[in-house]
Amino acid sequence: MRFRVYEKTPGTISPEGAGIFAQRNRSHRWVEALSNINFDLQEGQRLGIIGRNGSGKSTLLKVIAGLLPATKGTINIEGQVSSLIDIAHGMRIEATGERNILLRGMIAGLSKREAKRRISDIATFAELGDFIKMPVRTYSSGMAMRLNFSIATAFNPDILIVDEWIGAGDRAFQKKARSRMQELVDAAGALILASHDLDLVERMADRVLWLDAGHVKAFGGAKDVVERYRETVDG
Repeated sequence: MRFRVYEKTPGTISPEGAGIFAQRNRSHRWVEALSNINFDLQEGQRLGIIGRNGSGKSTLLKVIAGLLPATKGTINIEGQVSSLIDIAHGMRIEATGERNILLRGMIAGLSKREAKRRISDIATFAELGDFIKMPVRTYSSGMAMRLNFSIATAFNPDILIVDEWIGAGDRAFQKKARSRMQELVDAAGALILASHDLDLVERMADRVLWLDAGHVKAFGGAKDVVERYRETVDG
């Protein structure tokens, strides 16, 4: 499994629908959301993405996950990708929790029989009780996030993409989520995590990409890059 984002200078990754959009005198003007982003991620590695609001973190995750198209540049992914970018992504809100587990399992490459066997374990981990048999539209945002997280991390993806996942659920569920995430990484999957929680990023990541206004401000070891970023935030 290998993942690489490569952009030939001075190309830009500026997805449609991303970044800042302005209209003036009936003409449209696009502002680059991301520019000159170059990095690769290999099996077992954990990448943290940090930066202020509007720096391009979520946009980059969406481009990597295939939710937004890159207008320029090349993204090469070898392996199965599972993303936790928003609670609605991949969910059929009119379907029950059980049905969503079945469908997502089959999308992940499991047979229908194998996916059915996973329903009980996933439902238990998500702590949904009898709600697992009810439509997802009846769930609270926290319940939907727990189900989405439980499904996304149940099928051992090669690359797991997460945006602020640890903020969902109570403290007990967050502890379970950290443990599950660590199990995935230890099983040789790769993790891409964007978060404002610098302590979390430093614990979970071995490399960190610092974005500023859509550009790479720094890229390197987690401790070093996080410390440099803290200086700008605290200063």
